[in-house]
Amino acid sequence: MSDAVEQARAAAAAAKAAADEARRLADEAAARAEELAAALAASVPTADAAPDAEAPDVAGAPAPTPAPAADDGTPATTDGPVSSSGTGTVPPGSAPATAPADATGPADATGPADATGPADATGPLGPDAVAAVGDGYRVTGSALELGALVNGEALPDVQVRIPLGMLNRHGLVAGATGTGKTRTLQLLAEQIAANGVPVFAADIKGDLSGLAVPGTSSEKLLARTAGIGQDWQAVASEAEFYSLGGQGTGVPIRATVSGFGPLLLSKVLGLNETQESSLGLVFHYAEQAGLPLVDLSDLRSVLTFLVGDDGKEELAELGGLSKQTAGVILRELITFADQGADQFFGEPEIDTQVFLRTAADGRGVVSLLEVPGVQDQPQVFSTFLMWLLADLFNELPEVGDQDKPKLVFFFDEAHLLFNGASKDFTDQIVRTVRLIRSKGVGIFFVTQTPKDVPNDVLAQLGSRIQHQLRAHTPDDAKALRATVSTYPSSDYDLGEVLTSLATGEAIVTVMNEKGAPTPVAWTRLRAPQGSMDAMPVPDLEARVQSSPLLATYGTRVDPDSAYEMLARRMEAAAADAAAADAAKAAAAAAAEAEKEAARAQATAAKEAAAKAKQEERDRAAAQKEYEKAQREFERAERAAEARRSGRSSTRTTASRKANDPLSDLLGSGLGRTIAKEVVQGIFSTLRRRR
Repeated sequence: MSDAVEQARAAAAAAKAAADEARRLADEAAARAEELAAALAASVPTADAAPDAEAPDVAGAPAPTPAPAADDGTPATTDGPVSSSGTGTVPPGSAPATAPADATGPADATGPADATGPADATGPLGPDAVAAVGDGYRVTGSALELGALVNGEALPDVQVRIPLGMLNRHGLVAGATGTGKTRTLQLLAEQIAANGVPVFAADIKGDLSGLAVPGTSSEKLLARTAGIGQDWQAVASEAEFYSLGGQGTGVPIRATVSGFGPLLLSKVLGLNETQESSLGLVFHYAEQAGLPLVDLSDLRSVLTFLVGDDGKEELAELGGLSKQTAGVILRELITFADQGADQFFGEPEIDTQVFLRTAADGRGVVSLLEVPGVQDQPQVFSTFLMWLLADLFNELPEVGDQDKPKLVFFFDEAHLLFNGASKDFTDQIVRTVRLIRSKGVGIFFVTQTPKDVPNDVLAQLGSRIQHQLRAHTPDDAKALRATVSTYPSSDYDLGEVLTSLATGEAIVTVMNEKGAPTPVAWTRLRAPQGSMDAMPVPDLEARVQSSPLLATYGTRVDPDSAYEMLARRMEAAAADAAAADAAKAAAAAAAEAEKEAARAQATAAKEAAAKAKQEERDRAAAQKEYEKAQREFERAERAAEARRSGRSSTRTTASRKANDPLSDLLGSGLGRTIAKEVVQGIFSTLRRRR
């Protein structure tokens, strides 16, 4: 049933997306029609047209009125850039309205006051358009110098800038491989740090480490920088180097599983709502039971315990945890660990405040995260970024709009962040990007094409620096058309310009100091002042070893956490069970011994009784034999006595007649005594022997 509901929801979402796309295309077609009409009207200026006193257009047309601010605090204008969700476009000629109110006011000290130099006759822009670009990028406060306008040739007197205060409106740096994205990232990071703003950047290829080393001058470099009005000097930035869990060269960055939290971990693991709820229950139990979740082995041990015989009753009152759900989570955790996440989770946990440091001279510290082999571990990379953003969002106070941000993030290879991301994961990023602006944090995504970034995220990016795009395949051509449709209208044929940009050139549009989009400008970008080569490995290792953070975060610790506690609990339970089994066996052996002793005693008693009885029978028989012999003796004695009595009267006659010596002997007193002693001796000996 749930599958059918999910399919129905998916079908509804697809239908809604198709409807939105159709609406966007319709809006885009209508907007282009309006652009054509406005262009025709602008080509015939009226003599009595009254210019707007507050923001005069070069052609004399009044500037459009800004729309109310959006819900997230970003000013919305009717002449905003076209987003992938179908917002309006800027009519030709209205770009100067995005310039500061006083177009004749003083320029920033980093740029010329008058940007109305003559346009190159071979360039796509006319004099008015060049002047509009100059006015659109004139900044009264602090700004980042991007480079000079290109109109056939570079125009060093028409500088393109980003107001420093607009960096928390986020941005995008895009372009094909080898077009200069990394150097642009380095240029921005160096200038942001020079203005006292800390920078965090993921150094995917290790190319950015050179910004901590002064650049090397050359004739070619100086000729190029002079041609765009850059007074180039070799300058090294203050940098700190980090690595994920110690994989690579840098101060290890780690987070605890408890600090990471069940919600973010569920989204990274791709769990459904039921599994996410179960994981939250496991985190709740671990906290209540005093089982710290430091690394993934702690979480796995708690899950295994709660579905085992010893722990399955622990969550009974809270709804329980099914073995099937625990099995899914355990399998996802194993896969996640195989991608290198085991190195990321642990202690000591990094304090994200270290990324907000400034150097002793007031410059911001550039924090570079080395991520070797990130293409093979995209989830670990995106996990860290999401945790870092979430932690900063939770820790930083609300500050609103300031003259400069508190921190600027650069996410190189941004497609890895969104590749395979679930809808919930993307929604989390969208919310963070939208709301973290109020915490004073700016985010720049660096990727190959804007389509690598979800539309909802792309709509939040106020600054765009687009390097060359290639259209060698149908998909490339489609991506090119989609990219062109997201820019404000201009005198450029962007489809042609974007495919013909030279290395180090880009199409730029940013937010001016009023929060309105600046005119589209073909820009030749400045050169970084740090080295464009990676820092030599020995120097990098020496920098890391000398870092004051290494003493705090360098050595991984294995505290007494859930894994060890549960192991001891299981060992104690096993020992108690073994002791109980031993006691039970001992009791059984004692009982058996008692039974055996009782049986032996009974047998001995029985044998003794039988022996006594036999002895009694023997004595009775002997006594009977004795008595019989006695009677026989007495009978013989009486007979002898009788014979003696008869012989006494006829003693002489009988004695002579008998002539029997034995009778004479027995009949005599001596004979009787001898016979009696013989009988007694025989029967007495028999009794003793028995």
